[in-house]
Amino acid sequence: MSDNRPCRKDLMNKINAVSFAVDDVKLFLDTHPCDEEALEYFNEFQQLRRSALKEYARYYGPLTIDTVDADECDRWNWINEPWPWQEGGC
Repeated sequence: MSDNRPCRKDLMNKINAVSFAVDDVKLFLDTHPCDEEALEYFNEFQQLRRSALKEYARYYGPLTIDTVDADECDRWNWINEPWPWQEGGC
């Protein structure tokens, strides 16, 4: 891309993949709360998810309330952008 923005689809795919991993290991931890390896995996992928959401918000607007930057008033234009489930390329 000419402005060095990452591809919107690629970012969404990354968010979906790490979100799936977080949700999956949360279910495992429900029945295995003392599994240290699973807890480390959860913490690692939760951080990856947070980073991916922040990166998406930086370029395309927030997907979740935790990634909203109230200081950037112009970023509330996200309503004009394609929604994540709509077709949109890089």
